[in-house]
Amino acid sequence: MTPTPGTPPTGPGRPRRPGPRRLSAAAVAALLIAAVPAGAAMSAGATPKTATGPEGQKLSVSATTGLDPAGEKVRVTGKGYGPKSGIYVALCKDNGANRVPSPCLGGADMGGGSKTSQWIVPPGDPYEGDLALPFGPGGTFDVEIEIRSKGDGLDCAEVPCSVVTRADHRASGDRTQDVRIPVTFAGQGPGEPGGEGVDVPAGTVFYKPVADFTSAGKPLDLLLHPESKKLYVGADNLPDTADVDERGLYVLNPEDGKAESWISQAPGPTGEPRASTAARISGPLPGDGVVYNYPLRGVGSAKAGDKAASGIWLAGSTITDIAPGTAVGTVLVAQGAKLSEIATATGTATRSVTVPGGSRFAADHARGAVWFSDVAAGKLHLVDLVSFTVADTFDLPGADGMAGFIRTDPATGAVWVGVNRSVLVFDASGKLVKTLIGKDLARDAAFDTESGRAFVVWQDGGDLSDPANDNDGTLTVYDSATFTPAAKDLSLPGNQSQLGAASLAVAPGGATVFVTSPAEGKITRLTRQVSPLVTQAPADRSVKAGEEVALTARAEGTPEPSVRWQVSTDGSQTWRELDGATEPVLTFTAKSAQDGYRYRAEFRNDVGTTRTAPITLTVTEATGGGENGGQNGGAAGGDGGGDGGGDSGDGSGDTSSGPNSTGGDASAGTSGTGDGGSSAGTSGGASGSSGSSGSAGSSAGGAGSTVGGGVEGSSGTETTSGGSLAATGLTVISATLLAAALLGGGLLIHRRARRRTTGLA
Repeated sequence: MTPTPGTPPTGPGRPRRPGPRRLSAAAVAALLIAAVPAGAAMSAGATPKTATGPEGQKLSVSATTGLDPAGEKVRVTGKGYGPKSGIYVALCKDNGANRVPSPCLGGADMGGGSKTSQWIVPPGDPYEGDLALPFGPGGTFDVEIEIRSKGDGLDCAEVPCSVVTRADHRASGDRTQDVRIPVTFAGQGPGEPGGEGVDVPAGTVFYKPVADFTSAGKPLDLLLHPESKKLYVGADNLPDTADVDERGLYVLNPEDGKAESWISQAPGPTGEPRASTAARISGPLPGDGVVYNYPLRGVGSAKAGDKAASGIWLAGSTITDIAPGTAVGTVLVAQGAKLSEIATATGTATRSVTVPGGSRFAADHARGAVWFSDVAAGKLHLVDLVSFTVADTFDLPGADGMAGFIRTDPATGAVWVGVNRSVLVFDASGKLVKTLIGKDLARDAAFDTESGRAFVVWQDGGDLSDPANDNDGTLTVYDSATFTPAAKDLSLPGNQSQLGAASLAVAPGGATVFVTSPAEGKITRLTRQVSPLVTQAPADRSVKAGEEVALTARAEGTPEPSVRWQVSTDGSQTWRELDGATEPVLTFTAKSAQDGYRYRAEFRNDVGTTRTAPITLTVTEATGGGENGGQNGGAAGGDGGGDGGGDSGDGSGDTSSGPNSTGGDASAGTSGTGDGGSSAGTSGGASGSSGSSGSAGSSAGGAGSTVGGGVEGSSGTETTSGGSLAATGLTVISATLLAAALLGGGLLIHRRARRRTTGLA
């Protein structure tokens, strides 16, 4: 009996934590049945991937393509999982969205030492310990599992497979814990890498504007808080757009742009609150909130719900840049060429250094460095954060234009400097490694370490008397390691620099990007879309008439692409779609007439269409005997009602009178019945063979009947003699894991679940 949610399967009474080799029969059954609910040094060619769950969970797998079919370890990490629900981490058949992933690799682990799956539970759960691991803070986990292409009723060469998380046996119907990352094994690679992009190259990345937020005045700077997920916007007043002064710090819902808070006031020189522009955001506060700079020398702190910011007013000159400090409660502040570390509680400078020149900087705390850009002098200065001294100076070539930005890539330590219409990229040692050229002014950059992408926003000059200006900006995306384009350039109409510089914020994983347009008083929300990219394609097949054919194709893309199988009967000159063939696996029983047919899968989503390379099906005549006698006998007997012939896909048996045909062992099954068969046929077909299966196919008296079909209306029974599952005209799509828990044993019983797919040429 499966335990009710929240009740450990150790029986009634006080819950106890099972030992490593002691588990009740009910618990074993529950673990086994969990595979079928009722409703980081890995591969050398590792391709890590990340997916987002229905409740914001993040799942990552260290390697997803070219895996060793015999078995390979992968690292699986997650965060954001609910504290009240246990999950399983395993390799499972991917049945699509809102469908239970099943069957899964691995069964019951009576000793708590399974390598093929992991059980993760909330801290304090009765099974925490030898059987299950607890979630870490924030619903995190970091585990290793061994996966292989085939086993426990799962065959990833025949069905789509994914590394998944799913609710454990105590909430098996809960689909909110389902997060899926598709994987493929070596030998499953596409026949044509990536497939044939029809309208755009396969796997092309786009960023699509999906919303404009106009609820934050004239937006100047952005920060997407890493914990609260709120979008903080530093804003100035946008003249002639409202009756109120719009200056201040805004807190927006990043999904719809609605303002949850507006902190318009901060302490001025006298300590009295006053309306203040939030000019530049320094960084996040723990949990929620930000530290920011407000003119001229203010450093404020505020979070959602605050009526006003708390803050300090510095002595000296105007603040020109700000960043988090080296310790809690401090910030780094540039006042022209003077860099100081300031205590935010008192405004006291704990240490200071004056660089040879400049006003903007980028802090790299991981490497103990601050990079100061001095565009006027064409120099880049390195400040050592430990000694707080100028450690080195480098040339900043071509720095004769407008200063744009300076940012450091947290993953590599590379320094990106925007100058005029170019971005100069230096490595962490100060060596210039790349110059990126744009058609507009380089204004800001942001980095996503999960995807290894760098995002740059370029802003038009806004002076339409200059032929180089068109009033439209551009968003570009680069691979931050190779500096090659990682997405198609996106035009940003109306984003020009006359009223302020654009800024960027990128959600972890790079799926969502926010870009400000101060001149228009808006923030544009962009989402990533990817045209279908084939990850697995079928190869040419050669089969005998009557044999089962299974063709598999998979593709990834955003939105998730749909699939339609197509067939050509004239050597790829024309193609037509197969009715109902909309699953990754196309299955049918081969017939002689299909010899030379060509097949391909076409994947579509909102941004493109991609096809697999066509494959050719070669069908040879069967040699007679047990395996195909049923087809021959059925064809001779005719199909009468349209499904009594040898092939159950389209009922194309020969209705003419034919010679007697016998074949195989007719020891199992009973004759089919029908009203349109030939009177000349005789029974044929091995038990369990691919004999006809229709309700029409023999005349009264048994002529032309088939033996051993037992499918779709016939009354035959399946036996194990004279045939196999591959020859029954059925598709072995998955193996449903059924569990029988025996004390002291743990017996796992597999039963084949079979499904028929129609839609042949």
